[in-house]
Amino acid sequence: MILRATRAYYVTVYYLSWFFFGLVGLGLNIACIFLLLLPHRHARGIGVRAAIRLLFDLWLKWFHACGVVRVRWHGFDEPLNPGIVYVANHPMLIDATLLLARLPDAVCIFKPSLMHNPALGPAAIMAEYVSGDAGVDVIRAAAEKVAAGCSLLIFPEGTRTAPGQSPAPFKPGFALIAAQAKAPVQLIVIRSTPELTARGRPWWKVPSIMPARVEINLDRRWEHQEGRHASLLTAEVQRRLSEVLPTSPA
Repeated sequence: MILRATRAYYVTVYYLSWFFFGLVGLGLNIACIFLLLLPHRHARGIGVRAAIRLLFDLWLKWFHACGVVRVRWHGFDEPLNPGIVYVANHPMLIDATLLLARLPDAVCIFKPSLMHNPALGPAAIMAEYVSGDAGVDVIRAAAEKVAAGCSLLIFPEGTRTAPGQSPAPFKPGFALIAAQAKAPVQLIVIRSTPELTARGRPWWKVPSIMPARVEINLDRRWEHQEGRHASLLTAEVQRRLSEVLPTSPA
């Protein structure tokens, strides 16, 4: 009886969490639609990014308060620096949400189709997230953001890793961006309950293990080296991830 009641609590709070997320996200995007109509919208980008960080942090605090998802941060005791390319493995749908709650003045790379989505696009446009159809244009735009002092969050795999599988080969875009911006690359390693918004599993399906657990580790950092080839840096970062991340789920 107690187990059933506990399970019912976690299921209810899990769905309630997503309801709040959708409701707040809708409100943010409606507000950003009106901001898009105002002049000098680029001057408001930093404010919108700060609002997104605050809202994601509140969602993270909600997770902890109700106990449905427990996130442990390692190496995040000191404030993080902007102007860095942050790369992470990608086991969950909510990876970006959790990381954007901590990274300073961060932008990420959106698919062009998502920028035209009325439920996501207005906030992404106002936050000046990077988007484009051509790889060269995206790399140049992202490098300009990092050189100007923004953090960049990027998942070099390009897709989520299925539970129990090794991360897919990294794409070198992050290394090219870091080279153009003359910026460091910081690796973040994420481990999570295998069923929590994992690839091949609907986001709305409640994990069988609750509370779900996530560990986020600030790992190795590579300083900018003039003349270093992007393929070498890409291989080094992927090799480091393979060393610290077992193929079996946490």
